Amino acid sequence: MQNRLADTQTRELFYALYSRIFMKEADVALLKTIEKKEIKEFFPNLFEWDEYRQKSKQEIIDNYLNVDFTDISLLNLIPYESFYLREDGQIESGGDNPVYRAYEEFDFIVEKDKARVVSPDHIGVELEFMYMLCHAETKALENSDAVAAEELRQRQKSFLENHLMKWAPLYLINVKNEAQTPLYYDAAMTGVEFILSDYEYLNA
Repeated sequence: MQNRLADTQTRELFYALYSRIFMKEADVALLKTIEKKEIKEFFPNLFEWDEYRQKSKQEIIDNYLNVDFTDISLLNLIPYESFYLREDGQIESGGDNPVYRAYEEFDFIVEKDKARVVSPDHIGVELEFMYMLCHAETKALENSDAVAAEELRQRQKSFLENHLMKWAPLYLINVKNEAQTPLYYDAAMTGVEFILSDYEYLNA
């Protein structure tokens, strides 16, 4: 039980991290989080980047990271599930979006204006939902509620199968190919690995 709790807490941490990275522009707090010992190794190219070592965090954010984020989330790439899965390549922003049903079961409300997304199937929102499910599983394990913990784990597996696994790896590979800064290159590279390995973990 303790091993599973530790694993779930780690998964919770990384879903929250990747959600934050792809949800909105970087800030100093995000970069300080990435510099933590348990996270730093997932961003090897960032810490070898000369600009990152020589300039202030705010300079890096203003002159490099925000420009790159705009390219990979607004201009050159589209981070929405429906864009990848619909035959017409349109973003489904209304109530017919399939992710709504998964969210409603857990009263997960997407504040699109606050999150600055046009649809609930944005990669940052879907990763946040996985974080929420992992967090709920952590609480169940801490309360020794094995039944609830197992139910939550099955919901995580189902959401990965029906949503993230169908499109997020392709989007992240595209980000890796398009990224102009080591932060988003590393996040895309390790983000793909994390999602795929987590799906294998849940199926083990």
